[in-house]
Amino acid sequence: MVASIRVVESSLTTPKVRIIAIDRPWEWLGAGWKDLWRAPATSISYGLLFVAMGYLLVYLIEGQFQYALALTTGFLLAGPFLSMGLYDISRRLEAGEPATLGHALMAWQCNVLPILMFGGLIGLLMIVWARLSAVLFGVIVGGGRHLVLDSSVAQLFFSGSGLTFLIVFTLVGAMIAAAVFVISVVSIPMMLDRKTDFITAVLTSVTAVQANIGVMVLWAALITIFTGIGLITFYLGLAIVLPLIGHATWHAYRDIVDSDDLEQHPI
Repeated sequence: MVASIRVVESSLTTPKVRIIAIDRPWEWLGAGWKDLWRAPATSISYGLLFVAMGYLLVYLIEGQFQYALALTTGFLLAGPFLSMGLYDISRRLEAGEPATLGHALMAWQCNVLPILMFGGLIGLLMIVWARLSAVLFGVIVGGGRHLVLDSSVAQLFFSGSGLTFLIVFTLVGAMIAAAVFVISVVSIPMMLDRKTDFITAVLTSVTAVQANIGVMVLWAALITIFTGIGLITFYLGLAIVLPLIGHATWHAYRDIVDSDDLEQHPI
């Protein structure tokens, strides 16, 4: 029997969060892989949108390394929110319903206000991160320096102030990414799947992490590794990697959140 706890102990309406085994993320990835190939055209097409966004970011920063770093990591902060359509694909496959790209792109309409509130929060965090990145670069490296994506970047970032900036940038970025992970790991699939308000969804996500620290650390590490693989393939790998993570995240939500007592959206 799987142990579970209430998100709010005195509440009769909030869902229970299950305490799960440490090896469950591998099961989520396996289930996500099956979903990917049950609807390959829809999933990969959705993934290709991320690839296009990546190349658009590269074009917009015009080869300036410091901005490429900030925008790429900021783009990844928004990944859980932007993957909403992938959760919808898995939801439809689970229900035996057709899963099209049109359905995936319009998934946010099923619970508009809470989802838009979460999107606004993610947007605010991205703006803060972009500004903070610029400040860190200006203070540590020097605001007047504009780096291009060539061999001089490696020389700078592994010596002197460049190395200091890289370390501080990574630590601060990791803290912000961890905060986003904690509030989003099950909240967005939950808002998509159920008639759940923004606060309840976020509290459920926080409780899920608190109740399953080891599992969530492993899951966050796997997401980071797989996303890194997608990035080092010049974004092309994201066409497969992000659908895999997105589908797996849906199964993580279904595994962790015991929401039988909540009203489910019609497909």
